[in-house]
Amino acid sequence: MASRVAVVGGGWAGCAAAVELVRRGADVTLFEASRTLGGRARRIEAAGRTLDNGQHILLGAYAASLKLMRTVGVDLARAVLALPLQMRYPPGGMDFVAPRLPAPLHLAIALLRATGLGRDDKLAMARFSTTARWMGWQLDNDCTVAELLERFDQTPRLVKLMWRPLCLAALNTPPESASAKVFLAVLRDSLGARRKASDMLVPRHDLSALFPDTAARWLAERGATIRLGAKISEVVAQADGWLLDGTPFDKVVLATPPVATAALLAPLPDAAPVVAQLSALTYEPITTCYLQYEAITLPGPFFALEDEPDNGQWGQFVFDRGQLDPAQAGLLAVIVSASGAASALPQPELAQAIAAQLARAFHRRELGSPAWTKVVTEKRATFACTAGLDRPANGTPLAGLVLAGDYTAGDYPATLEMAVRSGISAAALLR
Repeated sequence: MASRVAVVGGGWAGCAAAVELVRRGADVTLFEASRTLGGRARRIEAAGRTLDNGQHILLGAYAASLKLMRTVGVDLARAVLALPLQMRYPPGGMDFVAPRLPAPLHLAIALLRATGLGRDDKLAMARFSTTARWMGWQLDNDCTVAELLERFDQTPRLVKLMWRPLCLAALNTPPESASAKVFLAVLRDSLGARRKASDMLVPRHDLSALFPDTAARWLAERGATIRLGAKISEVVAQADGWLLDGTPFDKVVLATPPVATAALLAPLPDAAPVVAQLSALTYEPITTCYLQYEAITLPGPFFALEDEPDNGQWGQFVFDRGQLDPAQAGLLAVIVSASGAASALPQPELAQAIAAQLARAFHRRELGSPAWTKVVTEKRATFACTAGLDRPANGTPLAGLVLAGDYTAGDYPATLEMAVRSGISAAALLR
């Protein structure tokens, strides 16, 4: 008889765990408290529009995510726009685009052709890449990204235009506190790997449609049960398994956010060490500002922006949603990572500041007057990926209960790929 396994949480980690468990022959019930799968990477509805709770981007290096998406039937050629590695600012700013050539030649040529960087900047980046490769993209002792960049004698301009925005985008943590070990791991699997690993994959669909919805259909076709709007409030250990709000299961995957996971585990005496780790995590928000225009098209699908919070310039990246999905023509999405200060502003004030920033950056006055705006802040978008952080393992001292989530121990920061990897690893522990 197949093991009855409860997966609590229908985000990307929970969906990944459920798919892997079904593949291994388990009888799975997936519980999701909301009415939409996807967790912190899901669709939302606002003023009759289908948006995301945050604009995301994947990398070609996300092997686990891409494999799992193919497994459940996602047509990746249609689901994402694949772009070569790039860091492009609005016309007149830095422009770094890797050609579609074998690695590491693509990076060398991109650096030679890059505009907006001086000779010293290019030499500093070449030195960083060469030394990091020689080190195997690893550190014996963790430090902050800012300290790492100082050791590598990176120029202020290169830090501002390349390394800082990459750190914020990947780790959602400022370089002054972000883990250099984790940052190097991301660079290892993108800049330091084959050329396709560095491709930037921008979703064309909303994030729930990108994977969780398709995973739910795949699971249902194979006999799994999916319960939306079902919040689990109590997990009780039994001699032969677990009771979840009174319903018996053999095994449990807790794929809820760390705060919710800690609350479920707190009554269980043997879980105290795990609860302590979960409670020690701190968080960073991400804010996405949507701006709708009558007829606006940017010169490319997305651009980096020079953020200067002291001058009211909060945006770090802007995406032209109309170039991804024609149904969203004229809709721009601007990202503010580690957005604590920005999210404290009144939403209309932040939206207007971002619109003004776009108008200045692209030298287009009409960008300063959107017809409609919507500010979405995910307050606990990710854990703060700080240097030396002790992250919980998938396994716990509780027999038959494991954790899944982008916060669990691993090489990567809180990304979709880390969530998927964690879900798969958690399922593998429940043999």
